Amino acid sequence: MILMLTILIALVSVLLMAVILIQNPKGGGVDSTFGGNATNQMFGAAKSTDFIEKATWGLGAALFILCIITAIVVG
Repeated sequence: MILMLTILIALVSVLLMAVILIQNPKGGGVDSTFGGNATNQMFGAAKSTDFIEKATWGLGAALFILCIITAIVVG
């Protein structure tokens, strides 16, 4: 059980890092390097930004909850 939770925490952490790097800060960012313009053309700028923001919040909440559950299980 603890091993499964640890693997889930690691997976969520890696996904969270990737989503944070994809975000487009005010001056531009990694998003444009990895095909951000194509994403904006396909989904529209507002929809892709909205999705990335929701993914960031969701993964952050998932990481928080998984850490709390792991602490309870181990304790």
